Amino acid sequence: MAASTSNGSNDDLRTRPQQSPLASQRAKQDDAPTEENRKGKFGGYFTLGYKEGFTQWWANIPAAAAEHAVLSYIPYLRKPPTHMQTGSAPPSANASTMPVHDTAEKQAGPVRTNYGADPFGPRQWRSQLVKLSGKNRALNEFSVERLEEAQNHNLVMLHGYGAGLGFFYRNFEGLSRVPGWKIYALDLLGMGRSSRPPFKLHSKDRQKSITEAEDWFVDALEEWRVQKNIDRFTLLGHSLGGYMAVAYSLKYPGHLNKLILASPVGIPEDPYAVNAAMPDPSDSTLTNEVSQDQQTTVGLSNAEISGAAKSTGDNNNFLNARSRAEKSTLNGQEKTPDAPRKPLPKWLTYLWDANISPFSIVRWAGPLGPRFVSGWTSRRFSHLPPDEAQALHTYAYSLFKQRGSGEYALAYILAPGAFARSPLIRRIQGVGRQMITPNGSATSSVAVAQQRRENGIPVIFCYGESDWMDVSGGYAAEQKMNEEKERILKSASAEERQNDRGAAKCLIIKKAGHHVYLDGWEEFNEVMRQEMMDVSRQSIDQ
Repeated sequence: MAASTSNGSNDDLRTRPQQSPLASQRAKQDDAPTEENRKGKFGGYFTLGYKEGFTQWWANIPAAAAEHAVLSYIPYLRKPPTHMQTGSAPPSANASTMPVHDTAEKQAGPVRTNYGADPFGPRQWRSQLVKLSGKNRALNEFSVERLEEAQNHNLVMLHGYGAGLGFFYRNFEGLSRVPGWKIYALDLLGMGRSSRPPFKLHSKDRQKSITEAEDWFVDALEEWRVQKNIDRFTLLGHSLGGYMAVAYSLKYPGHLNKLILASPVGIPEDPYAVNAAMPDPSDSTLTNEVSQDQQTTVGLSNAEISGAAKSTGDNNNFLNARSRAEKSTLNGQEKTPDAPRKPLPKWLTYLWDANISPFSIVRWAGPLGPRFVSGWTSRRFSHLPPDEAQALHTYAYSLFKQRGSGEYALAYILAPGAFARSPLIRRIQGVGRQMITPNGSATSSVAVAQQRRENGIPVIFCYGESDWMDVSGGYAAEQKMNEEKERILKSASAEERQNDRGAAKCLIIKKAGHHVYLDGWEEFNEVMRQEMMDVSRQSIDQ
């Protein structure tokens, strides 16, 4: 397998501090004239011109059409199915040529790709809006399944904050090659093209508010699973989707065969976030997500990254658990971490605490909205062919301008600077180790004697080689999970030890950043296929 593991030959990735994003490349370009210098402080940052931005705003391309355009880049799928129901679409600036209505006739029929056009077919592709209980609750779903063979396994994919299932367009075809698997991608409730009910919390207690915000997403996922009559599945979550995947596994145990976390947010414990202190502005993960240029990132070699880390140190302080641990331990004794150099700007903290999301600004900006979004998309997708990058920009803007909903959960889950308020490192060891009752419930009034403990599940932590999400958090979680397994098996019976499936490992995708599934999609797809085939083998052995 091409990816590096924690036990592989690239142990320098395990021990080196997290690199400053593009530090070496920026150093090389310090003396070169830049577009920013030519156009002023912000002219080069927002690459879309005023005229082009106004044209895009006025065209008001529906999210369904934008998603369709992105999915049309899936190999062998010339005309992807796209249902025309988008939850809570905003008012149109002008009459749209592709209206979006919540009506039965707007559902899309499945599309079949056969042997002639699809060497890995026949496969069936489907797009639908799956309605849930309650008012205005539905999940946008895109799926692909292999025909003419038994479907024994399911993979469910969850996107990150503010994104959508279309971002996985380079993964659907490659992952659906594995025999016996059906692939599902879901838009989280209140994001993408899922419905957007008002996000309201009722608890005033800090921890209960965090749990309530998590439940808003994971309860919808569980209801979808029940409605689809899926007993067990493999769950892949990226960034915020990874965070929610862990939360789901803890609340609804007994349904996962494997958990794959692609650059998950919220694993490390940061003392500043937990105690409400502010991190340095340059350490904000949000800053790195906006400013990191993927054209340069995916071109960096491991040697260049290691060199940059050694020469510039670590300016991305999203916990960086390993380097902080080294600095905070002197002669075997812990010391209190140093205070941050300076707090986040007051205006940013105010906006965060007021729950004003970046997408609120895009919506308020009106004709300037597409131009603002281009500041992120021009860098995030700079390594892609221009037509694909443009399709993703249009898709991103079409999602960002939708009515606010699930995005407002972020302030309850993450502190300013994007540090977890309830870090996953405190509870990750419970994944696959919950006590469950015969009916699959994690909490019940039945006698303890009727309960059983899960026998563990494999958990994969996957990071990009130049990921600004700190890989040290993944290694710390891996160690904590393996220690918990060792502790439990000490008092387990011989049969329990034999049946235990718990395992954890970290993988590094070369020449990839935070969006590992897109930056290093070929290697990522190969890693995923190997993990999926491992699940298939395990099911045969059982």
